[in-house]
Amino acid sequence: WTSQSSLDLGEPLSLITESVFARYISSLKEQRVAASKVLTGPQAKPAGDKAEFIEKVRRALYLGKIVSYAQGFSQLRAASDEHHWDLNYGEIAKIFRAGCIIRAQFLQKITDAYAQNAGI
Repeated sequence: WTSQSSLDLGEPLSLITESVFARYISSLKEQRVAASKVLTGPQAKPAGDKAEFIEKVRRALYLGKIVSYAQGFSQLRAASDEHHWDLNYGEIAKIFRAGCIIRAQFLQKITDAYAQNAGI
């Protein structure tokens, strides 16, 4: 429903929507196994410093998390504007952190940012 809502609002939600698509692909195990036998592709060859690579992956995942939250809160703002809800985004971040499946520590940074500037 979140992805459908983003389409209805004309609001980009690429990371969350792509994760839904990845879930669908993951459920097609028989097709994935058959495809992996036909489409072998090149073998991955580790190169460079392993610790540096791990740090780059960690930073990329962190950036993905930031973008995902930004898109999600942007969608909330678009829905609030369209439906005249007057949402409190700092409170939403607190609620997510307190008892939602999301519960990430990063939500505290979002809560703090909205406390400093509710209009961001």
